Amino acid sequence: MPLGCALKQVTHTKVKEYHRLKYQSKIFLPLLLTLALLALSACTDNRNAEIEAKAKAQKESEQLAAKAAFAATTTATRKAAAFAAQTSAARKSASNIKYNAGESPEYAKKCGWPVNCSAPLPGSILPSKRIVAYYGNPLSKKMGALGEFPKDEMLQRLKGEVAKWQAADPATPVQPALHLIAVVAQGAPGKDSKYRMIMPDKIINQVYGWTKEAGAVMFIDIQTGHDDIRSVLPRFEWILKNPDVHLGIDPEFNLIKSGKKPGKKIGTYDAADINYASAYLKDLVKKYNLPPKVFTVHRFTRNGVTNSKNIVLHPEVQLVMHMDGWGAPWLKRDSYKDYVVSEPVQYTGFKLFYHNDTKKGDPLMTPQDLLKLNPKPLYIQYQ
Repeated sequence: MPLGCALKQVTHTKVKEYHRLKYQSKIFLPLLLTLALLALSACTDNRNAEIEAKAKAQKESEQLAAKAAFAATTTATRKAAAFAAQTSAARKSASNIKYNAGESPEYAKKCGWPVNCSAPLPGSILPSKRIVAYYGNPLSKKMGALGEFPKDEMLQRLKGEVAKWQAADPATPVQPALHLIAVVAQGAPGKDSKYRMIMPDKIINQVYGWTKEAGAVMFIDIQTGHDDIRSVLPRFEWILKNPDVHLGIDPEFNLIKSGKKPGKKIGTYDAADINYASAYLKDLVKKYNLPPKVFTVHRFTRNGVTNSKNIVLHPEVQLVMHMDGWGAPWLKRDSYKDYVVSEPVQYTGFKLFYHNDTKKGDPLMTPQDLLKLNPKPLYIQYQ
């Protein structure tokens, strides 16, 4: 082939190849660009979808958290509202309760109950137990249950009263007791002009023996007449030094100030007299290494005890202000409220008279009746 033809042919071939490539570039470059754009768009769409999914999940999570918080708040609010409603209803219900005299917890609290005093020492009877006592003198059938019945019958009757109290208040063990009037006020002056009679040691020991037989404790009760408690009380150290012997004093028959005969006028004790007796018992406890003594003070009138706020308490002595007035239940409750609850000292007591309380047809108050009192008496005496 001539050289010119060959060159012409080569040139034509290159031109043809150029146009083919140019055509392909026109076709494929836009296609590649489109594919790249599609890929980029796909990545963007995936990224956006992922962002949207996360945002949606976060929003749902926040909504759930908000719902939970709302539910918790609502529940707490409802509970608080329910509690407030119940409390309000309870207060309203409590305010609607009608109490007999001496039963209102609000009145007792207002007066100062419970009394703030030191914790009971080891061996203390009160307040973990309730004392139920028979009162009187074996030489007289008219002074109380202790002497009204033969010994065995008397102890059996006391046991029955103890059982009633234990059934009425199972949470408080009952301690039986015999409360002996060891110094008896007299209407006549006697040889020493003191208007009182001190029981012979033989009688005191006799009753102390009954006490041991019954698993009880004993109280020595003093009616001074025209004598002074400071002169009479030391006379009984010989029996009070026993760990199961305690003391009672009766203001009704302390008539030194008035000079009246016992039974003609109601006597009185001042806080100073009570403080003397309490300090005497405290010293005995320390001297003989005894458990605390229970000390009862009878009371049924305003002036029966004066200056009660000045009464001094000792850990070695458990002081009981003992309501011992007789009459209808309403009168006894009134006396308890006016002369015991209204002037807090430490513990309280309540006397029941088998005959005097019922002689006008009124019922004898029951353990259930007395357990409604506030504070609840921890010393119960039957005469």
